[in-house]
Amino acid sequence: MDKVTVTIDGVTVEVPANYTVLQACREAGIDIPTLCYAEGLNEIGSCRLCVVEIEGAKALAASCIYPVANGMKIHTNTPRVRQARKVNLELILSNHDRSCLTCVRNTNCELQNLANRFGVSEIEFQGENIDYPLDNVSPAIVRNPNKCVLCRRCISECQNVQNVFAIGAVNRGIKTLVSSPFYLSLNDSPCISCGQCITVCPTGALYEKDHISRVYDAIADKKKHVVVQTAPAVRVALGEEFGMPVGTIVTGKMAAALRRLGFDVVFDTDFGADLTIMEEGSELIERLKYGGKLPMITSCSPGWINFCEKYYPDFLENLSSCKSPHMMLGAVIKSYYAQKMGWNPEDVFVVSVMPCTAKKVEIERPENMHDGLQDVDAVLTTRELARMIKEAGIDFVNLPDEDFDQPLGMSTGAAVIFGATGGVMEAALRTVSELVEGRPLDKINFEEVRGLEGVREASVTLDGMELKLAIVNGTGNARKLLDKIRSGEAEYHFIEVMGCPGGCITGGGQPIHHPNEMQEVRKLRASAIYKADENLPLRKSHENPAIKQIYAEYLGHPLSEQSHHLLHTHYDQRPLYRFTHKV
Repeated sequence: MDKVTVTIDGVTVEVPANYTVLQACREAGIDIPTLCYAEGLNEIGSCRLCVVEIEGAKALAASCIYPVANGMKIHTNTPRVRQARKVNLELILSNHDRSCLTCVRNTNCELQNLANRFGVSEIEFQGENIDYPLDNVSPAIVRNPNKCVLCRRCISECQNVQNVFAIGAVNRGIKTLVSSPFYLSLNDSPCISCGQCITVCPTGALYEKDHISRVYDAIADKKKHVVVQTAPAVRVALGEEFGMPVGTIVTGKMAAALRRLGFDVVFDTDFGADLTIMEEGSELIERLKYGGKLPMITSCSPGWINFCEKYYPDFLENLSSCKSPHMMLGAVIKSYYAQKMGWNPEDVFVVSVMPCTAKKVEIERPENMHDGLQDVDAVLTTRELARMIKEAGIDFVNLPDEDFDQPLGMSTGAAVIFGATGGVMEAALRTVSELVEGRPLDKINFEEVRGLEGVREASVTLDGMELKLAIVNGTGNARKLLDKIRSGEAEYHFIEVMGCPGGCITGGGQPIHHPNEMQEVRKLRASAIYKADENLPLRKSHENPAIKQIYAEYLGHPLSEQSHHLLHTHYDQRPLYRFTHKV
């Protein structure tokens, strides 16, 4: 790669010729402040906090978009630069709702951190401070325009990465606003509730709909049997909220913390994942044998389901009819387990701890009810659970490890890997291969379906038949793949789609890091997922004794009438826009 020589604050350095000034400065060990910038996602120079002085240039330059040139002399800490940055920051703050103490992002806010860094104690300017209404109609996401700094990172994520186009910039000047089309609520827009906009927002302008009060009320109700379940991706991320390294596996501490919060029973969504493999794997075998609709596409990710219903309804028949793992487990808790315990199902309150905001929408879908009851009553994101633990004063880091309750806390490594992109595919292959061929696998790991690329293709031989596979993460990548299938350019038998980039490990409800850090965060969390798989004694869903027990005692066999009643659902085309709520 071609190199150029630049001088930064009197120090000469050599950097790649395609670098921006910001990249050159950071490589030289100088931390230039930014707010709107996210590498590869949002490089627009709108906040002007990254300005530097370049000899020979008339004006200060936005370093995040200004290219380096050979012989360039850059100054990052002159009085002019410092004053400009502070004025620009104060101008942003002048129009900002500064109720930081009551903000969900307090202490984890990029704007707050910048104000501390620059020592902003009072603001010279008084902005117009338009008081915008809160958009809280969505079951999943709350939008507070008064906290928005117009960085447009959420727009880039929604449009360029997820290809959903639920939000954009409207109006001009002081009245510029990030909004859904036609000023609709997110609930009535094309929003799929994936929550990826939340993960890139630098402030508290976007956050999840809070279910904490709902859960506390249920725990306080002496008539309720409150059962909690936790998704695989939560155990490799929750520790980050307590200062533990990214990728730390905290399964035992999490179970202990949940008991101390007052939950009556602590189960593992991984049991539901093993159950999903039994049903979904059997469904794939049935479609292959009897000419069912192919390719079969996984249905575990509710953000992806929302996207498919709105943008690709012609693929609805391709979706597996299986509910997602936590919905399956919720249905089992309110039927099989309630019967074993002698509980009235109406008195059972099921809470799911999920890495996902779209799960909050999923639990309200009438298609996911059985016998007039919701399968799951509340969803806590990983962040919400962390807030509850902190509020309760629980010393999470020093908790002793505890196990899940049985029998619905028993699971296999195949279930754990659901948390990473490619995990559902690999778990299904472990079981389907052995069920079809009637012999143990030669190797248990299917490395060909692992990885963090947006679209991956693979093939495996199943009883003499070549099975063509595709693994996709992020709905923008799903769009590319489905368009190729529509046009006849590609043909598959089985496809895994996860709505969030990287899969559940970086879902919309996970601990928030700066977008520039997310590539490494994904790698570390995914590595932890596969480590957790390898640490378990059983690694194939069909070998789970508790799964065998529930089929023997209650469900009969995969795809039985009883399992269809409890564990399967259907999907319908939905409009991109509704005109019910405007904000």
